[in-house]
Amino acid sequence: MQSRLVKLGSAITLVFGLLGASYAAPAFVEGTDYKVVPVQGPLELAGKIEVREFFWYGCSHCYALEPYVAKFKSTLPSDVNFVRTPAAINPTWEQSARGFYAIELMGKLNATHTALFDAIHKNDMELFDQASLSNFYARYGIKQNTFNSLYNSFAVTGKVQKSKNLAIMYRITGVPSMIVNGKYVVQGEGQRSIDTVNYLIGLERARLRMTKAKKAA
Repeated sequence: MQSRLVKLGSAITLVFGLLGASYAAPAFVEGTDYKVVPVQGPLELAGKIEVREFFWYGCSHCYALEPYVAKFKSTLPSDVNFVRTPAAINPTWEQSARGFYAIELMGKLNATHTALFDAIHKNDMELFDQASLSNFYARYGIKQNTFNSLYNSFAVTGKVQKSKNLAIMYRITGVPSMIVNGKYVVQGEGQRSIDTVNYLIGLERARLRMTKAKKAA
């Protein structure tokens, strides 16, 4: 019994040390830097801390955040799962979301994601409907017949509906919005947003370690 208590005590000391390190970082304030979700949302991968980004290709703030997101994604820890979610909270955004999911199902998202952002914000191209998106993606060797068949497919419609449901659950009214582990909403377009996300990841990581330590004791 004593060895179990010593083991638990050591684990708790470690966890509080991690929490202390988190709080030693610049202060991130609830209500200012992030909001807490009333009810935790569903996670796609059990055992991993999820970061979900809601965005719209036509959003200038999302475009400003994209380089920070790309850097964050490139150095993602093994215990974190990143999910891009095109917001579909109005008819125009839904058209973009359908294009996103069609391209994702075709396995061409990584090759076209930044290019579409650039075309809209650097070249002032209006690419917000099925026809314009189909023509744009054709430049990247994507078959228009395949894209168009997927655009209104059952699979894409299901993904769009999931995006809508999650936006309602997280009370998303604008983008970019990043959701950490289904619990916290972070909004903004600069490094501060990524720093806040990393801070919240640290809190969730410490909480999970404490939970595991209690179960092992």
